[in-house]
Amino acid sequence: MKIGAIRKLEDCRNVADFRELAQRRLPFPVFHYIDGGGDDEVTKDRNTAAFDDVDLVPDVLVDVESVDTSVTVLGKTTPLPLMLSPTALQRLFHWQGERAVAAVAEKFSLWFGISSLASVSVEEIGRRFSGPKMLQYYYHRDKGLNAALLEMARTAKFDAVTLTVDANVGGNRERCKATGFTSPPKITPASAWSYASKPRWALDYFFREKFSLPNLEAHVSAGSDVSSSIQSYFTEMLDPAMDWKAAEKLRDDWGGKFALKGVMSVGDARRAAAMGVDAIYLSNHGGRQLDGSRAPFDQLAEVVDAVGDKVEVILDGGVRRGTHVLKALSLGAKAVSGGRLYLYALAAAGQPGVERAIGLLRDEILRDMKLMGKTSLAQLTPDNLRFR
Repeated sequence: MKIGAIRKLEDCRNVADFRELAQRRLPFPVFHYIDGGGDDEVTKDRNTAAFDDVDLVPDVLVDVESVDTSVTVLGKTTPLPLMLSPTALQRLFHWQGERAVAAVAEKFSLWFGISSLASVSVEEIGRRFSGPKMLQYYYHRDKGLNAALLEMARTAKFDAVTLTVDANVGGNRERCKATGFTSPPKITPASAWSYASKPRWALDYFFREKFSLPNLEAHVSAGSDVSSSIQSYFTEMLDPAMDWKAAEKLRDDWGGKFALKGVMSVGDARRAAAMGVDAIYLSNHGGRQLDGSRAPFDQLAEVVDAVGDKVEVILDGGVRRGTHVLKALSLGAKAVSGGRLYLYALAAAGQPGVERAIGLLRDEILRDMKLMGKTSLAQLTPDNLRFR
């Protein structure tokens, strides 16, 4: 329940509050790019609503003075079962961009994913920030760019590569079409007032470091020097011929920890496990691609039952509360991952916003573990859940 308007960082107590503050501070095309989904946004909304269909059943009279919330995922032990998903274009949302998120991930010792379409280079993130890092890999038509991305990650000593497998064509993001959102932003008569009415954002964007996509710009101009919608970029630049053979070759070329992001069906999960990937992200791209698809949480139990003993299953999408984390882990997820859970906070207040958002989620996870009567994440099982 919200009491009063959210006007400053100290008013934010949950992800919904950060969303409200972000909406106040961003030009509307930029906000709706973060906030929107595909088509009617049914899947985007279901990603979070799915958690409401399951109730937690706590145990009582348990000594919870000491609680361990750590988890080992992709070979790295982190103090929380929380991963910061890779998201593109972050310096459009706040001038600090990926640097802010990487700094917070380092402080909390969490996995941080950097997108191929990041607005800060893989090289800089690898050089400046410690902690577990992964490159979220888009498979492009340009084979030279594909090889270059892998070499960037290797040179920067990244710990994992995650191939996104649900973006062989751009989703129909109607909010972006309505607002005219592009990267970099293209100021139109319809959107000019929105940018002008947010002078703090405008000053940061126009007078700080020039916006670009440094991991791509040596190979393609779209997104850095030529304005492009994300839908157009995916459709024109990404390779629709990518298949299991290509994914297996990429895994072999990388030679380190390797995950697939965007797996949803049990059949694909079994094939990924047989291929020998280290993890799969159960994900529908935040509801931004195929609208009408299932939510990751709805699909979690089936996938874990099929392959949970062979491959790590990470639930990606819809997580807004500590209780969501515990529900996912009770069904066998190794960890959870999310983008909007920190992006709204980044847009609202930069690094202090992200730090506050992750700190609040950490506190929720710890408090909810104690209220559940659990001293370790391994004690969470399906017996702690009841489906409505």
